[in-house]
Amino acid sequence: MRGSMMNFPLTVNHVFERAGQLFADREISSRRPDRTVQRYTYADFCRRARRLASAVQRIGLRHGDRVATLMWNHSAHLEAYFGVPLAGGVLHTLNLRLHPDEIAFIANHADDRYLIVDDVLLPIFEKFRGKTNFERVIVVPFGACGAAIEHQNYEDLLASGSEDFSPAADADENDAAAMCFTSGTTGQSKGVVYSHRALVLHSFALALPDVMNLSTHSVVFPVSPMFHANAWGLPWACVMIGTALVFPGPCLDAETLLDTMTTEGVTHACAVPTVWLGVQAALEKEPERWKFSSPVTILCGGMAPPISLIRNLDRANLRITHGWGMTETAPVATVGSLKAKMAAWPADRKLERRAMQGTPVPFVEMRIMRPEGEAPHDGKTPGEVEIRGPWIASSYFNCPDQQHRWSKDGWFRTGDIATMDAEGYLEIVDRSKDLIKSGGEWISSVDLENTLMGHAAVREAAVIGVPHPKWQERPLAVVVLKEGAAAEPEELRAFLSQKFAKWQLPDAFVFASELPHTSVGKLLKMKLREQYAAWDWKTLDQVR
Repeated sequence: MRGSMMNFPLTVNHVFERAGQLFADREISSRRPDRTVQRYTYADFCRRARRLASAVQRIGLRHGDRVATLMWNHSAHLEAYFGVPLAGGVLHTLNLRLHPDEIAFIANHADDRYLIVDDVLLPIFEKFRGKTNFERVIVVPFGACGAAIEHQNYEDLLASGSEDFSPAADADENDAAAMCFTSGTTGQSKGVVYSHRALVLHSFALALPDVMNLSTHSVVFPVSPMFHANAWGLPWACVMIGTALVFPGPCLDAETLLDTMTTEGVTHACAVPTVWLGVQAALEKEPERWKFSSPVTILCGGMAPPISLIRNLDRANLRITHGWGMTETAPVATVGSLKAKMAAWPADRKLERRAMQGTPVPFVEMRIMRPEGEAPHDGKTPGEVEIRGPWIASSYFNCPDQQHRWSKDGWFRTGDIATMDAEGYLEIVDRSKDLIKSGGEWISSVDLENTLMGHAAVREAAVIGVPHPKWQERPLAVVVLKEGAAAEPEELRAFLSQKFAKWQLPDAFVFASELPHTSVGKLLKMKLREQYAAWDWKTLDQVR
């Protein structure tokens, strides 16, 4: 016997139509490069997205064609997020922080037909322009400097479209709506294609109380780039729910972020820990300048936030919720929310739990796999995280040589090493390539880093394994101190020894002015391993 419910397609078209009908007066603001703020409503957004959909069809967009964007976070990018799939196309966000050659490779691999680019980013485009074959380049006058003469002005393109455009009512929920490429930290970037159905279901999960707790009363500040990991799903979820949106544009310094959060009444934000470490430093420097009378929910991902960061931002009423996921998981897969029974736990124990990657969100299933089979949920036995669910990728775009990333029974092999406890909480131990093997024993670089960042003098830290003549590898810590702070290697070693055994402690410390990060703020250990590959353990140099 089958159910008698309607076969109603889960498409972003319906998300869009609902937003226009119910939230027409809700505000969307965008900070421009000159730091002025442009404001308009959902009604304006819907009219312009319809015009965009109509216009790209008129210039020849076919079903399934890719339209690339090279843009900051602002309202026109949101218009593209919806206008392109409404027209039957696939939105493909390009990472503006990558090397021009890599951007060209990604655009060519995706077979992008059109490019929508911010005028202020034309200098980046010019660096790879000759290596791509875009049929048309559309320039958004975001920086008020006007479009280049040889390219089409975005506003002119919209003027050629119709506000009466209606998306196809029979769109297939399994059709592609968007595409994003992985960060390439473990090799060549690979494309992930999101279906309408995946985006809609992910939006429901993201809005849940134990995830981001979104409602039409929310004022959401998407600091994480819209070109990174499906913009963490926020454009789709926020439009579905009808939240107010506050886009930061290119103004991402800590002071401006804090100014925006206070003046705009932000209730929810998202960004990687690197951003919030900068916010923490600004708050420490000027503690009376910014005040938050109500808690701000912060979805923090990309890498594990240190417990010290969670604790310090709690004091400012900025409450970090740790989420874990990947481009391949759309991206939210787990969230470190506390269960009801944990409310009575001591504060430090609750902080430790919140720093974990957390429990899978509904409809996401996970297992921890070892060569001999699935690991027990004892919080101690590590293995590789494998994952499946309705918004988890089942393949990469045109990469048949990458099918080994999926198990024979269809689970995605993440490459992350983790434990899971009896409560179902995931804790990432490391990336498989970042674990340090010393004398046959494994050392977690993540645990050492997070503990180091709890030291009062440490702003950021990275721990890598470097070759050792006796022990195979030994830990080397690269430390960035806070402005005006001082610390000696022995002081940091003694601090770590409160939690770690002697054999787990770094044998040497390097003091650096900054650490390398990926284009989206993740710690780039590959660069550090290259830099210190020839480390001389005989001299144990400690460089300042």
